[in-house]
Amino acid sequence: MSITIDIDQANKDLQGKTPEQIVEWALAQAKNPIITTNFRPYESAILHLIAKQRPDITVLWVDSGYNTDATYRFANQLIKDLNLNVVTYIPQQTSAHRDVTLGGIPGVNDPKHEVFTEQVKLEPFRRALSELKPDVWFNAIRKDQTEFRQGLDVLSQSKDGVLKIAPLFYKTDADLDVYLKENNLPNEFDYFDPTKVEEHRECGLHTQL
Repeated sequence: MSITIDIDQANKDLQGKTPEQIVEWALAQAKNPIITTNFRPYESAILHLIAKQRPDITVLWVDSGYNTDATYRFANQLIKDLNLNVVTYIPQQTSAHRDVTLGGIPGVNDPKHEVFTEQVKLEPFRRALSELKPDVWFNAIRKDQTEFRQGLDVLSQSKDGVLKIAPLFYKTDADLDVYLKENNLPNEFDYFDPTKVEEHRECGLHTQL
């Protein structure tokens, strides 16, 4: 499912708009929107921002199985507090099986890291997108997070033509600190992504899907 749209023109039209206005615009285009989350730091902002306009939106969580205890507690709290409609996808292999087969979490320079990333993140995401068939995909990427993301904008498209919306793209941590405080939202920094390891490294999700 895809939306025919002039991405460049739409990005120009959305310049200077608030995150709330961007979400409102995107929801008006959407027939089957989803929001993806990994419950990393500041995720409560994007989840609250969208859920207050579309409370029943499908929230896709690909749980790698390697999250910290704090992340799982944070996820449980947010799901309850915001009454989120979460759909969870998990890898086809257990972490125990993967640990034996790949020898634990491979380093980023290990050839096995590509296989690891495919198993714990990319394959479950492709499976989810294939089954959920969204036309709009809300995400929390921001310009200042990685070098790759500096070349993106609020709107982009997945390789399957799904319209990807990043309402907080131009926001900073300081901006989101204010949003969290104003809306009495929790945050959690004890987060680990086994496919990235380093904070400013891409996990592959937004480069390959």
